[in-house]
Order: sequence, then C-alpha cells, then structure tokens
Amino acid sequence: MDDQSPGLIAIYPGSFDPITNGHLDLIARCSRMVSRLIVAILKNESKQPLFSVNERMEMLREVCAVYPNVEIDSFNGLLVDYAATREARLILRGIRAISDYEYELQMALMNRRLRPEIETMFMMAGEAYSFISSRLVKEVIGLGGSISGLVPIPVERRLKQRLLGE
Repeated sequence: MDDQSPGLIAIYPGSFDPITNGHLDLIARCSRMVSRLIVAILKNESKQPLFSVNERMEMLREVCAVYPNVEIDSFNGLLVDYAATREARLILRGIRAISDYEYELQMALMNRRLRPEIETMFMMAGEAYSFISSRLVKEVIGLGGSISGLVPIPVERRLKQRLLGE
C-alpha cells in the first residue's frame, strides 16, 4: 500500500528498550500506510530500563532517519490521551504470537472504551522477527550470545558498550 492516507496519524507506542529489527520492520511497513507515524516511548517509572528515555529516543531517531514521515517522541499517562493530543486516529500494535494478542486485545478494548474515535491496528510481526523481543535480546547478549541481525547495527554497538564494556 504505497498511497498514504491523507492526514492519517498513527502512534506506535512501546518501551523500545532496545529497538529490535522486529520493531523496525513494523515501523517501515506502517510508515507506508499513514501520513505520519509517531513512535512514542512510554515513560514507565515502575520498570528498570537498560537505556534512558533520551538514549532510546536517540537510537530510534538514528535508525528511523530514513523514514521522513516518522517522528520520535515520549509520553506519560494514558496512551489514548496522548494520541488525542497528537491528533492520532490510529494506534499500531505488533503481534508476535497468540499470547501477545490476548493482552493487546484487552488493551485495545479498554482504549476503545476510553476514546472510541481512536482505532487500534494489529500488525503481525514479519516471520523473520516473530521470536524477537527486547527482553530476549538483552538476555542473549548479556550471556555472551550473538544478537547480529536481531537489532540494528547502531543498537548492537550500544548494547555491547552498555552490557559488555566494549
């Protein structure tokens, strides 16, 4: 679908700690369907992230620079309230497995109840990326395994610096 829907703004929320090639695949695919895609990092104080919000925003900006209609941002609070302030009518959520769907469906239904004018679109992860998660990437590299091909090269470098001191 190469024609962009005029004026359609979408939000792709997540922690992106770190961004994986699975995330990047969804960004590339969705950016072709909307006029603007806002990749938004949730500032979640209850989690202990590996990278700060600013570091994650830097990484996202670096790897998403090739997509002129992709913007990087962060937010607090309810996703649908943030989406409304950004005039987004669509929330993008990636699905890797049935277990993701059950959780995402619950969230989408609550979001619809809170803001019925904002739709949620589920996109299946590309086959090559369906097993990748940020948590798994951090675990593999932390145990000395290769994450080549799982994350963009600049992200792999940062992970090696942070976790392996390279």
